[in-house]
Amino acid sequence: MNNETIVKESLFTKIKHTWWKFTDKAGEWMDKGNRTTVIFLLPYVLMFSIFIVLPVIVAMFLSFTYFNGISSPSFTGFSNYMFVFTQDQYFMKTILPNTLLFAIIVGPGGYVLSFLLAWVLSQLPKLPRTIMTLIVYSPSMTSGIAMTVLWKIIFSGDEQGYLNSILLQFGMISEPIQWLQSGDYLMPVMIIVTLWSSMGVGFLAMLSGILNINRELYEAAYLDGISNRFQEIIYITVPTMKNQMLFGAVMAIVNAFSAGAIGVQLSGSNPTPNYAGQLIVNHIDDYGILRKEIGMSAALSVILLIIVYLFSWIFRRLFSDND
Repeated sequence: MNNETIVKESLFTKIKHTWWKFTDKAGEWMDKGNRTTVIFLLPYVLMFSIFIVLPVIVAMFLSFTYFNGISSPSFTGFSNYMFVFTQDQYFMKTILPNTLLFAIIVGPGGYVLSFLLAWVLSQLPKLPRTIMTLIVYSPSMTSGIAMTVLWKIIFSGDEQGYLNSILLQFGMISEPIQWLQSGDYLMPVMIIVTLWSSMGVGFLAMLSGILNINRELYEAAYLDGISNRFQEIIYITVPTMKNQMLFGAVMAIVNAFSAGAIGVQLSGSNPTPNYAGQLIVNHIDDYGILRKEIGMSAALSVILLIIVYLFSWIFRRLFSDND
């Protein structure tokens, strides 16, 4: 028996010993009454692994390859990332600044708006609060196509567009403005439409957090010297619902960075006119669907994932319990 065979058998023995040790520990843990926990968590873990973890791993692998969707992927190392940052004439000049500008306005803007609306609605009686919550939340449930149908009529570039018609009637403009085809106006329109539809699950989480705060905390705070609603929000409401605030922040970040399709739907083209509304999400579609350069598209997806993770990490630090 040669040395290579001995090493292989030793390695196999170690793996087998580790596996049996793991199964024994798992069996002991299951015998402690955790079987129900496993049964309830298993579907979520499976779905999360299949639809989140596995696609991320595949995207990371493809980002280091050239892949056109037909032939086998060929390993190219960091060439896709080098191309994005050094040779792509639009990414660093237009697309990355557009994405950051859009996210910085829509993310915090939608986040603050969600909290303020949740706080205002929490002051209403139950029935009107329920009705108003449904009205505020409903745009986020509306499909992107339905939203753009509404907004494309408002921002239509002819005299029949609602906004142009109003401005022409009041003499504020002399000719219709091409709101959705102009590089000067497309990004502001995208921001307005996205903020209008940003009251999603983060808004509901904040409303739920506010409604579940113990009223006695407010009474005690007023006895300790709090004298107005602003101090009430700063010293009681926000600190008490840090988990909901963090969840709302993460959802605002994800929604801001994934809302790029709205520009294509509004303008009707990808890339958008003069790349004015082109975000990383649109660039991913451009490479992956239109150009069939899936490796490059995967590299852009990984870059977007890293940006979202960094912003999420910042918010986790802001709302951490390590006071």
